[in-house]
Amino acid sequence: MSEPTEDEIKAFIEDVEFLVNTLQEIFESSDVQFFIDERNEILYVKLEGLNDYSEAEIEEMASPVLDELDLDFEEIILLPL
Repeated sequence: MSEPTEDEIKAFIEDVEFLVNTLQEIFESSDVQFFIDERNEILYVKLEGLNDYSEAEIEEMASPVLDELDLDFEEIILLPL
């Protein structure tokens, strides 16, 4: 497989930032951080105030957004900040 181009990398980062910002809006978080584990293909998103929601609420609120975006991660993990 060939190395991604600069434009592909830029587009990927923009997609990740869009997802992170969307999750921040959904959970009304005042602060958000994210980390990409490239080796394991995992995106970690830390959201301020996430611990105010139950696991079921988090899944219900985040699933539509996560299902809509086609990001190449094995897993996207949401954590409280």
